[in-house]
Amino acid sequence: MRPLAALLALLLPAAAMAQNCPPAPTQSVSLPMTRAAVQHGGPLTIIAFGSSSTEGAAASGPEATYPAQLEARLRTALPGIGLAVQNRGKGGQEVHEMMARLETDVLAAHPTLVIWQAGANAVLQGMPPEEFRAELAAGIARLQDAGADVLLMDSQRAPRITEAPGFERLDAAIGGLAAETYAELFSRAALMQAWEAAGTPAAAMISPDRLHHNDRGYACVAEALARSILAATGPAQVAKR
Repeated sequence: MRPLAALLALLLPAAAMAQNCPPAPTQSVSLPMTRAAVQHGGPLTIIAFGSSSTEGAAASGPEATYPAQLEARLRTALPGIGLAVQNRGKGGQEVHEMMARLETDVLAAHPTLVIWQAGANAVLQGMPPEEFRAELAAGIARLQDAGADVLLMDSQRAPRITEAPGFERLDAAIGGLAAETYAELFSRAALMQAWEAAGTPAAAMISPDRLHHNDRGYACVAEALARSILAATGPAQVAKR
């Protein structure tokens, strides 16, 4: 059994050094189903569900998306655990369109953990916060009823988001639902604010389209996510042979 500090240290060569990720506090989340899967040696199925930030718009290739980067980091930190991170992002979609494919793209895979990124297109499309909140709540309920941990991801701090009116209300809806439904929140807003405080401006992590992450941004989101997931699961129990 490896100490948690040793598992987290495995992430540094791939992320903090190769991609030069700025320091940020590990966001604390509770993932009981994921923890149980890791403690029993898997299988661990993670679905990355969302829109273009999940699909990987502006990334240099599929291997540079955050789900691919997350899988690589978790595989390094959890050798011997049967795990997969499936990318179920579709650019341009918002929560009502995601709900239409929730069964086929997410529930059919029997996920242990669903990382649900939403809100950016709701901001850009002017979706009423009340409508957004109701749809997201319904989806969280279905995922939790199926036995999956739910980790919500809020919007990146990109110019096209922060310049849109009312983006704070959508962020507040995501945070409020996380508290009320026992889903968890992984906040890109808090992460990017920490990067900024450490001397790395948001622009360094955003592509020229002023909306999506660049390769460094995706890699560092994955690095921070992996730290949170590993901290929530504890060290893996390696079965004696």
